[in-house]
Amino acid sequence: MLNIRNLVKIYDDGTEALKGVSFDVEDGEFLIIIGLSGSGKSTLLRCINRLIEPTSGEIIWNGEDIVQADTSHLREIRRQIGMVFQHFNLVKRSTVLKNVLAGRLGYINPALSVFNKFPQADIEMAYEALKRAGIEDQAHKRADELSGGQQQRVGIARALMQNPKMILADEPVASLDPVLAHSILGYLEKVNKEEKMTVLCSLHYLDLVQRYATKVIGLRNGRIVYRGTGEDIRKMTDAEFKQIYGEEAERVSVGPNSAKNMEK
Repeated sequence: MLNIRNLVKIYDDGTEALKGVSFDVEDGEFLIIIGLSGSGKSTLLRCINRLIEPTSGEIIWNGEDIVQADTSHLREIRRQIGMVFQHFNLVKRSTVLKNVLAGRLGYINPALSVFNKFPQADIEMAYEALKRAGIEDQAHKRADELSGGQQQRVGIARALMQNPKMILADEPVASLDPVLAHSILGYLEKVNKEEKMTVLCSLHYLDLVQRYATKVIGLRNGRIVYRGTGEDIRKMTDAEFKQIYGEEAERVSVGPNSAKNMEK
């Protein structure tokens, strides 16, 4: 279980990105975070695994406060938390296989990682991860030869190589078209349901939120202004929508297979 308590993040320039955020995530949930760009979604996700250092507050993961963990213990905790990025964060000139194997760096001797030497068991595990992602035939291509949707599947396969208990997905489909977005989120949902893996994902499009979320939180200006479920999103009132996205926001439909989003 994940417990966030009074989480605050103030950047060096004085920007208050998170202002006392508190919520709980049960094991096996698919929690989606919604809100405008700049609302604090990415900061929140990156604070959870301390890619960004919180200013104050608690992040309790299975009874341990991640904020208080020292460097060596944080490395152990991060093994349990996979990260999927909006822009994939792949080494474009490396092969797909090597990018996926990077998910095992927290488990091998750092000296070996410099020379990209991995145990045979890890190599076999990487091929299996690519098979599960449906791109095993791409293993020896350079990452930049793949489509956006394929690259994101590589990113997810890399995260799964950690054998994580939780995945943080920061706008994982923002740069993909609606069909590919459903493909990627469907894959995350499959992992969530079949392996009981907790997923925290930030999204913009409300039809994706209502399709995949078990729970939803809405951020605005660094504060939680909405709590609900995927079903609640289907019934969201205009007042609730504007509470998250602002008084000038309007719900619009951008295509038959697309999401209801906001315009300002």
